[in-house]
Amino acid sequence: MIYHLLADLVFVLHLSFIIFVIAGGLLVWRWHWVAIPHLASFTWGLAIEFLNAPCPLTPLEQMLLHRAGEEAYAGGFIDHYIVPLIYPEADPHFFLEAGFFVLAVNCVIYAVIIMRIRGKRAKH
Repeated sequence: MIYHLLADLVFVLHLSFIIFVIAGGLLVWRWHWVAIPHLASFTWGLAIEFLNAPCPLTPLEQMLLHRAGEEAYAGGFIDHYIVPLIYPEADPHFFLEAGFFVLAVNCVIYAVIIMRIRGKRAKH
């Protein structure tokens, strides 16, 4: 029971991290101090995507599922939970394309934030 609960907690943490990597720049719009943890998370997330490296949360969740008596999934978190929802017939370039999409979205968000800050400073 406890291992299943811990596996669920890791799942929520993992999903929250991915959402923060993708859309955390929007929080920076409101709270500028969020830029530091977001850029660190963003860099880590993109490195995992572009280098095809394993996220440490994935083996942790798999181990907890195994100890809970469930069959742990093979592969990565995104492969198992997210890709089947948004792109069921993903080709090998999916993760590269997704990484560039996340990079582009966040570059646009940060560019708008920087222009907004510069505009406020110019008025004063």
